[in-house]
Amino acid sequence: MKTEQRVIACVDQSAYADAVTDHAAWAAQRLGAPLELLHVIDRHPETAQSKDHSGAIGPDAQEALLTQLSSADEAMVRTAREQGRLFLNRLRERALAAGVAVVDVRQRLGHLDETLHEVQDEARLVVMGRKGVTAAQDGAALGGNVERVVRALERPILAVAGTAFKAPERLVLAFDGSAATRKGVEMVAASPLFRGMRVKLVMAGEARSDASAQMAWATERLVAGGLQAEGEVVAGEPLPAIQAAIEREQADWLLMGAYTHSPWRNLFKPSRTSGLLTSVNVPTLLLR
Repeated sequence: MKTEQRVIACVDQSAYADAVTDHAAWAAQRLGAPLELLHVIDRHPETAQSKDHSGAIGPDAQEALLTQLSSADEAMVRTAREQGRLFLNRLRERALAAGVAVVDVRQRLGHLDETLHEVQDEARLVVMGRKGVTAAQDGAALGGNVERVVRALERPILAVAGTAFKAPERLVLAFDGSAATRKGVEMVAASPLFRGMRVKLVMAGEARSDASAQMAWATERLVAGGLQAEGEVVAGEPLPAIQAAIEREQADWLLMGAYTHSPWRNLFKPSRTSGLLTSVNVPTLLLR
């Protein structure tokens, strides 16, 4: 039996949880799809609260200490599961109040990217915050989960910036004529998620002889799909061109291809604080 595709909202107990839920609830209603709230209890060794000190004591006490640590770890997981259950129930009520007809919850113990890879056939869209709890505590500009999830999935991923929700009306689409961004144009044109919105396509970088033809194809395809669209080909580096377009258009979302074999591929690097995701404070839909 074929599983109905759904919007999957990846939530943890960070400041982004409510905004992720609100964005996902809006998307589920636009797509006419059920919503699933997914909470993964991550047990990275570097974030574990207990530490194994058995090597610092005599061998007779090692077994007892390891048993004690194991029991403490199990208790910590039970507590996390119960906290997660209450947390998910609160978010489920929030999504139902927003008008979503079907809201399911799922809680797993493991790693977010691996869990999403297992269930990606069920996903029509994945929504997540740019930072999780760990990244927020560390002061990271971008959560590592975002890059891992984008690499693991072949699904569109909405990375939410900020803690408030606004229904998008104006979009900027970073377009370079690559297969990934052409596929993105086709998806945007066909999806009810974007119907009636205004899209600004921006192509920047080195001068290309086919730029005008590529842009004409993209804008015509979007207009045929019921969107207001216009294109702009500009000289110079893509990053400042996209930033300027977002500010000028007062865009609500940015759409871009992830890991394309083009100059755009360097824009998605969590380790570079000058990267696009860390310098643009609007939700970003990463197209695969």
